[in-house]
Amino acid sequence: MAGKIDRRKFLQLSALSAPLIASKKSLANGFNIPVSPIVISTWDSGMKVNAEAWKVLVANGKSIDAIEAGARQMEDTLDCCVGLGGYPDRDGIVTLDACIMDEHANCGAVAGLEQIKHPISVARKLMETTPHVLLVGNGAQQFALAHGFPKESSKLSESAEKAYKEWLKSSEYKPIMNIENRKYSGPFAPSFFPDGSPNHDTMGLLALDTKGNLAGGVTTSGMAFKIHGRVGDSAVIGAGLYVDNEVGSATSSGVGEEVIRICGTHLVVEFMRQGNSPEMACKKAVERIVKRNPEKAKTLQVGFLAMNKKGQYGAYSIQKGFVFSVKTNSINKIHPSKYLLS
Repeated sequence: MAGKIDRRKFLQLSALSAPLIASKKSLANGFNIPVSPIVISTWDSGMKVNAEAWKVLVANGKSIDAIEAGARQMEDTLDCCVGLGGYPDRDGIVTLDACIMDEHANCGAVAGLEQIKHPISVARKLMETTPHVLLVGNGAQQFALAHGFPKESSKLSESAEKAYKEWLKSSEYKPIMNIENRKYSGPFAPSFFPDGSPNHDTMGLLALDTKGNLAGGVTTSGMAFKIHGRVGDSAVIGAGLYVDNEVGSATSSGVGEEVIRICGTHLVVEFMRQGNSPEMACKKAVERIVKRNPEKAKTLQVGFLAMNKKGQYGAYSIQKGFVFSVKTNSINKIHPSKYLLS
């Protein structure tokens, strides 16, 4: 009888201790740390974007609302690469691309949108009021006007006009790699970027709310001095943005054509589905781009940013210089991304 009692006690103690052991193991892996809500975004300018999104998240708001709020903040800023203050195409016209996606795989996007201040909100309106995913050009503008978005002036911002006039002297279109902290330096800094800004940055952001739901969004004015009508990855679901509420979410920045060629953010999410960490998933996507054309990869930049369902996040880029911003209850900082090529 004594042996049976000891055995029973042993089993009871084992049952009680097992969760503690599992908890310690999970804690060591970072899995059971309460991380939600959280918002992450591309580039150092994401700090202000995150702050706006955080107002929604900290009030137990929905991730999709946080994404729209954060993106609108960036669209309000006179920036080289986002919003109506962005640099124009080669015809002197500012065209905007944006997309948004929620936890139910609902998504909306606009591309080549002119004279509308908040393409992210137009993309959301499209998502919520139509069966369509993507509208472009005049159709996107007509939709925006029909839904009460005011038509803005087509006049270039002061910095954009100055950059465009400088570019017209040579009219050479050659995308230049992003340099660390979004600034160019040294003798090869082009004069038509008076503030040192790069010509193909994108604001991509991802959020996880207190209910554990993911959402993401992207907004950009695209590559400076691009061919009129050019659309990069930012308006393409599965390229510049993808959200799978069972797995995770991802966004990208850099030369959009290279991201489109590999369906980049969808690929990152699928790598996470296979059990890879967000950072490793981003690295594998970067390796896919480089493997396609190693010589070409030396001259371009692409960065991926991802977050999984547990709130773990990570990034990877082809070249040094890609950074991302993170905001949680205990973190508010800019992180440098790891990179593949020296």
